[in-house]
Amino acid sequence: MLPAGALGMSFFYHLTKRLQHLDGHVYFVERSGSRSAKALRAQGECLVVDDAGIHHLATSAFFKSDLQSCFADGCLPEVLLVCPNPDQLTGVIGNLVKLLECIQQAGLLSAKELPFPVIVLCSNGIYFQRLRSLFLEKLEESVLFGRLPDLWPELMPQIIGRILRGVTLQTGVRDGANGVSLYRPGPLGMTQVAGGEPQVRRRCCQLLQQRGGWFEQADHDSATRLEFDKAMINLSTNLLGQIHGIDNEGRFRPLSIKDMLHGPQLEEIRELCGWVFRIGQAVKAYDMEDDFEERFKACMDSLYRHQTHVPSSVQWIGLHYQAGTLEAKLTPTEAWLLGPLIRYARGADLEEAARYFEGLKNSLLEKLRKAAGRQNAAINH
Repeated sequence: MLPAGALGMSFFYHLTKRLQHLDGHVYFVERSGSRSAKALRAQGECLVVDDAGIHHLATSAFFKSDLQSCFADGCLPEVLLVCPNPDQLTGVIGNLVKLLECIQQAGLLSAKELPFPVIVLCSNGIYFQRLRSLFLEKLEESVLFGRLPDLWPELMPQIIGRILRGVTLQTGVRDGANGVSLYRPGPLGMTQVAGGEPQVRRRCCQLLQQRGGWFEQADHDSATRLEFDKAMINLSTNLLGQIHGIDNEGRFRPLSIKDMLHGPQLEEIRELCGWVFRIGQAVKAYDMEDDFEERFKACMDSLYRHQTHVPSSVQWIGLHYQAGTLEAKLTPTEAWLLGPLIRYARGADLEEAARYFEGLKNSLLEKLRKAAGRQNAAINH
């Protein structure tokens, strides 16, 4: 996993069978230049909380340095689950190119046995096609400047075929209060894997399933379609959960998914999913023949399966509200869903859809301002 954040630790927790199978084959890779990784190493351990209590995980046992160092030390993983904040993904893409340059310098850039991991992008958001294009551009730039050889026709398809999208329902929360990182993994959640080469996807899912993870191949190759499906689920619970969890006076209460599956809020979920679906059709994530009711039913089925869960962004607000550190800004998850949806809507001349999501964003920011103001007043009092 890269890095040891909330989602990465949740994957680690379940891939080690709730920390009962710590054999060293599941581990963390640092994000290059990460200050949080440096702080974790200084802390010396990670604290993981579950029903059994607090588990102390020594960073020396399960933390490795960045990808280039892993290659130099001969410990590159076969599969790398990449799950930092979405705004950090572009830096990870640059590091993947640097890794390939290191492989080339060592004389090991070969189409027969390419020592390059399968990369599964698991952060929330709508970004796969954009990042895949950025990766290609950076590879071609490296070829242009002589740091990599010509990658066509054999190497480029192999490299690109190892970039997969993992759209996940796995959740987790990290509480970094008082200089100590406390991780709370969510229940085992499904991750659907799309993109890349079919045989690479198959091998990836088999390996992760053997470790106890819930990973499934998507029924189709389209990563963007999966991202739009997940946007329906995520915004229905995380975004609307934050808006309804903060009242007009700035008081906060953590809503579970079950709390939202009735009355006017259920109608709001349906409206939100409808706009996501229309934008998805406009950008060809969905076919024009696709049925909204079918997609909406799949979304609701997922929500009912997880109805006891408090969405991760709602938990995040609760932790910051209690710690007195809440600010009036979107979490990275919401930013990387709302931003692309608004941009795609405007690009497809769906101005009403763009205004709808702008309105939701502004409503959330206003609620967060009220909650932060109430929090600050209590602190000053």
